[in-house]
Amino acid sequence: MSAAVNVLVVGVGQHTRLNHLPALAAAQDAGLAGAVTGIDLPDTADTAVEYGTSDRPRRMPVISVQPFPVSRRALPGGVRRVLEDVVERERIGAVVVATEPSVHLPYALWAMERGLPVLLDKPLTVHPCASTDPAAAQSIADDFHTLLAAYQEARRRDPRMVVSVLSQRRWHPAFRRVRELIAEVAEVTNCPVTSVQSSHGDGQWRLPDELVDLGYHSFDRGYGKASHSGYHHFDTVPWWLAAGERPGKAIDEIEVHAACTRPADFLAQLTVADHARLLPGFADRNPYTEQALDRLVAGFGEVDVFLNVAYRSRGRVVALGSHNLAHTTFSQRGSLHSAPGSLYKGNGRIGQENHIIQQGPFQALHLRALQTLHGDEDGIDPRAAGGADHIELHVFRNDRLRPEWQRHRALAFADLVQGRGDSAVLPTQRSARTCAVTEFLSHLAGHIPRTEMVSDLADHRRPARLMAATYLSLARRWADGGRPTAPVVLDFHPATAPAPRAGHAFAALGAMR
Repeated sequence: MSAAVNVLVVGVGQHTRLNHLPALAAAQDAGLAGAVTGIDLPDTADTAVEYGTSDRPRRMPVISVQPFPVSRRALPGGVRRVLEDVVERERIGAVVVATEPSVHLPYALWAMERGLPVLLDKPLTVHPCASTDPAAAQSIADDFHTLLAAYQEARRRDPRMVVSVLSQRRWHPAFRRVRELIAEVAEVTNCPVTSVQSSHGDGQWRLPDELVDLGYHSFDRGYGKASHSGYHHFDTVPWWLAAGERPGKAIDEIEVHAACTRPADFLAQLTVADHARLLPGFADRNPYTEQALDRLVAGFGEVDVFLNVAYRSRGRVVALGSHNLAHTTFSQRGSLHSAPGSLYKGNGRIGQENHIIQQGPFQALHLRALQTLHGDEDGIDPRAAGGADHIELHVFRNDRLRPEWQRHRALAFADLVQGRGDSAVLPTQRSARTCAVTEFLSHLAGHIPRTEMVSDLADHRRPARLMAATYLSLARRWADGGRPTAPVVLDFHPATAPAPRAGHAFAALGAMR
């Protein structure tokens, strides 16, 4: 394959424009990417998309395809014909799938069938009503095996075929450092990770009428936080745990209990009347009564979801996890208006997260990102606590047992930068996303072997199952009238065995108690 590969980007919404296109522009500058062509629905595909920098602007043509039901597992003939025409005309050599995740599956299957390498955005898939319908939740786990079977077949036809999942924390230097530290201590002590406390908030303050009227990252499809930024944590935590697994201590089963708030609960936390007092003009704009909103948002997906997980090996708990994922957190939105052009990272949304990883009596790792939004004129160091790029890692080790260990180390932004000069990867999410795109294209150009790629599709069975188990727990509670139900239990082996045959979906999901 030539060094510069022409790329087809399926889905050119706000997320793609903010993240994928700048990375593709950098790849074009480096000679890794050639022409970039977009695919999207008619209302998005009216005009070309501008991207790049002010000194080197670019325009990406966007080709229109018709929408299709998310229940389809294969692309409709009309959509397939449009894609085939673009692939032939533009000499496409790779596909980025960055659509709404409920249609990831048919686009990814088409690309693999066509023999085109894929960079697949997270989550792998999701289904409408996943948080209220156990069958829809179960399908998230089944979909992984469908994708894996297609990937295995594509690799049999062409061993060069690759599918990489863009779950960017695997490339983030701070998250990678945590994994390295876990592996170091596990090698010396034979002790796995014994507990993880993980939390993430992104301050999405959706006003009562916007819960119904705004479609972007909305809840009306029956899913929410767990399928948006939540997948990063479903991926990162098992990835960390795997670094500490030792012979005889490999995780083979998870037990998950999840609880969530939904839009109806948010409207109890902050009522319509509360919003009218806080935001002048809201009462005049809002056409819905509280009773009407309660009726309209019934069955909507999760706003916040907290889950408790027991990670077991041969019947014994080797690690406990609490994974708390929330939209209703500190926000810097102060306006009645929703800034529809910047709903992805605008509108006052700001990410803050915290992870505490314990490795028995030997090591504790505290990774924190305490960020805010601010302007350059505010005189705030963007890399300090409260800055837009804050990140810090505290490392504690048992120096009384091993005197060569340092009792405590604090690693700040500068300590976590990976590499030097133009090739440095900064400890930011945007730099990690760029690294993900660069790695994918560098592999296609022959610069990086498959063994050095960090997010191959086959390595995502565990996050897919953790996400499926979370939704199963939520859906069972919903189906039982909101009453607590028995935890969901799934097998948690890595994807080492061949994918199950069609018709064995329940077996693929594992025993449920």
